[in-house]
Amino acid sequence: MNLQAAFIFLAGDADASTRTVVSTPSIDLNVIGCKNYAEAEQAAREAAAKGVTAIELCAGFGNEGIARIQRAVGPDVAVGAVKFDFHPALHFHSGDTVF
Repeated sequence: MNLQAAFIFLAGDADASTRTVVSTPSIDLNVIGCKNYAEAEQAAREAAAKGVTAIELCAGFGNEGIARIQRAVGPDVAVGAVKFDFHPALHFHSGDTVF
């Protein structure tokens, strides 16, 4: 059985069509675009309910955003993040100050 994982990224113009699955012989990576932290929390909960056990967050998530996702999915889902101190796509701000 393949590892079920997700990569959640933030984009202000994301919608329901901004989702896909990239599969290899060993992993199914659910790529999920979200408009803000609240939408990302919901997407993370839905992914976990479908069997995702590892979630990687884009660099737009600040420390509070990462914590919010971890709280949303609970301790049984590994949550990690790519980090920029200030994300270029967010006009060099952290998601913590934007969302």
